[in-house]
Amino acid sequence: MYLKRGVCIGFDTYFNGFSIDKWKKYTILDQISLRLMLQGNVKVTLISRQKLHEHMIEKIWGESVLCAKEPQEFQFAYPLENARGMLAFRITAMEDGCIVFLTNGAYCSDLAQENLRDVKIGVGICTFQREAYIKRSLHTLREEILEQTDCQLHGRLEVFIADNGRTLDIQALESDHIHLFANQNLGGAGGFTRCMIEMRKRQSHSGITHVLLMDDDIMIEPESLVRTYMLLALAKPEYQDMFVGGSMLRLDQQTVQVEAGAVWNDGELDSLKRGLDLRSCEACLYNEIEEYAQFHAWWYCCFPLHIVTAGNLPLPLFIRGDDVEYGLRNLKHLVMLNGICVWHEPFEYKYASFLEYYIIRNQLIVNAFHCPQYGVWQLDRTMLSHCLREITYYRYKNVDLYLQGIRDFLKGPGWLLQQDGQALHQKVTGAGYRLQDVDTLGVRFHYPTYETSRNDHGQRSKKSIRLLTLNGLLLPPKGDGIAPVSAAIGVHFFRKKRVMNYDVVSNRGFVTERSFWKSIQYIGKLLGMVLVNHRCLKEAQRAYREDGKRLCTWGYWKGVLGMDHKK
Repeated sequence: MYLKRGVCIGFDTYFNGFSIDKWKKYTILDQISLRLMLQGNVKVTLISRQKLHEHMIEKIWGESVLCAKEPQEFQFAYPLENARGMLAFRITAMEDGCIVFLTNGAYCSDLAQENLRDVKIGVGICTFQREAYIKRSLHTLREEILEQTDCQLHGRLEVFIADNGRTLDIQALESDHIHLFANQNLGGAGGFTRCMIEMRKRQSHSGITHVLLMDDDIMIEPESLVRTYMLLALAKPEYQDMFVGGSMLRLDQQTVQVEAGAVWNDGELDSLKRGLDLRSCEACLYNEIEEYAQFHAWWYCCFPLHIVTAGNLPLPLFIRGDDVEYGLRNLKHLVMLNGICVWHEPFEYKYASFLEYYIIRNQLIVNAFHCPQYGVWQLDRTMLSHCLREITYYRYKNVDLYLQGIRDFLKGPGWLLQQDGQALHQKVTGAGYRLQDVDTLGVRFHYPTYETSRNDHGQRSKKSIRLLTLNGLLLPPKGDGIAPVSAAIGVHFFRKKRVMNYDVVSNRGFVTERSFWKSIQYIGKLLGMVLVNHRCLKEAQRAYREDGKRLCTWGYWKGVLGMDHKK
């Protein structure tokens, strides 16, 4: 990078700052230096920045003016003992034509090799008919790590892919460090469990010490993997069971953070540090503050392989909740650093009607194991609130799916043990709404109408009318409407006869149509379900706590995965 006289560049950013508090707390790191390759007359300023309420406190730890006629490497030591927050630096050009060789910069330490733990990471990826994503990820891993001999992770990474769709060319993609397995389509839970089992099978000769589970449709910066490795290699003995999590950033707005750890709250999930714009130093400093977290999602989650045992495998939840339950069961210390992240498509761009079934069923299963305080009144409140809203959206199929999810949970773990997960999933997906081309739906699509609807949050003065009339159900209908499929609210459906539920990403949708008598019928179903909940919930919860642990064992998984060999 060429700099003109007077130009100052700050490196107090998401990828360039150094999270000194966390490195001091979790690792044996006892000294840290900055290494830079520079040319010209420049000033280097070592700083630290820390968030304190609404203020950002900056301290200057050192300043050097250098003159190098040719490219020259310099090293600057930070005073580690008193440094807090984020370590960073600034470079100021004192003359025209200064050069900063960015690829040669690094934070480094002189720790002896024998002080590093022997760490090898097994990357586990579950995929279903996403060949292009897998090929892209493997290309990145090969180019940057697996075949890059000067990478710190070279020889310390193996990749395991569970191909639930059985569409990948195994012979073309496999190598000494990449392993593919044609797997039963048992969702993310089945695919990730297969990866864990395969890593344990090979542990004695591969030397794998840690599992890193990653989604198949992410984009990743290889430096995240390197930082994860260094964190694990330097871990203090008391933190050798730590989980390392990668923040999720939006793929469409790549500086916006979606989640950095989460709290379960009996199913009222709280995504930590949501919505931060990481172009802001203040947002990066907020990331440095550790908060209570109960689990981390499996888009990027690393933990010790010794946690995976014959009696401690994930629950067969298919999708939605497997990472939650496994985290609640096993997580003790979650460590997250700026610069360890993935980019992922936002969930609001992935609407699927069938998720209604899995979300409530799996929430109840997780709560049965880990939230004994969760009772029937909480279930009733959650069920009524959610389903009444879907009724006012005329999404009657979603109500059926939701109620079926509750009924299937109430059947207990014995029922789940007997299920063919793939067949059940086909049945569930067939019961929901399917996105279709908008010109086949029978409701005229007009994009300005959609935009108007999307930005209409309703007048406060009319809220009482919508409540008293069941969102217009007791009033005559007035024409058709268009609503955003993933961000619908009641006003979008108020007094509409038909509504196109539109997905802007795929330019597809589905139509829901108002029916007064069907709405009354479904309200009756809800009231009947309340009685069933009061009669059966406690017994189902007890059954899961007492008998449900069989679902987490090798004895169960070897059958559903079709694996007859020994662990």
